[in-house]
Amino acid sequence: MLLPGLPAAAQPPLAMVSLEVGEHTVHAELADTPDRMREGLMGRTHLAADSGMLFMLGPPDDLYCFWMKNTLLPLSIAFIDEHGRIVSIQDMQPLSLAPHCPPSAITTALEMDQGWFARSGIGVGAAVRGIPPLPAARRPN
Repeated sequence: MLLPGLPAAAQPPLAMVSLEVGEHTVHAELADTPDRMREGLMGRTHLAADSGMLFMLGPPDDLYCFWMKNTLLPLSIAFIDEHGRIVSIQDMQPLSLAPHCPPSAITTALEMDQGWFARSGIGVGAAVRGIPPLPAARRPN
C-alpha cells in the first residue's frame, strides 16, 4: 500500500520472514494486515531469487481467493493449511481478474515467481516451516 504523500521509494519496507519450503529457504515479505494483503505484489516488476510474499490470512473457516489485478508479474501461489502443508499450487497470470481459490481450508498463502515451486521440486503435501503465528485478532477460536 502506498501512503498518501510519500513516493513509492519512501514506503516503509514490509517485515521479512525466512521460510523453509521443502529443502529450500525462501525470504518472504509478510502481508499481515488487510491493507498489505490487498496490495500484495501489485506494481512490482521483479522478485529476487527465492523471494516472495507470505499472506497471513486468518482462520481456516473463511474462504480466501486471490486475483492478479494490477499485478505485473506471473506468479505461482501455494495455499497452505493450518498445519503448514501445501494443499494446492496454482499459476496466476498478470493483470487477470480470474479468481484462484484453494480446494480446502487454508490459513496462509505464499506467492513466488511463476514456476518456482515446480522448478524447486515442491508439490502438494510439502511442508512450509517458519510461518509466524497468526495475529491474535485472526486466530481460530
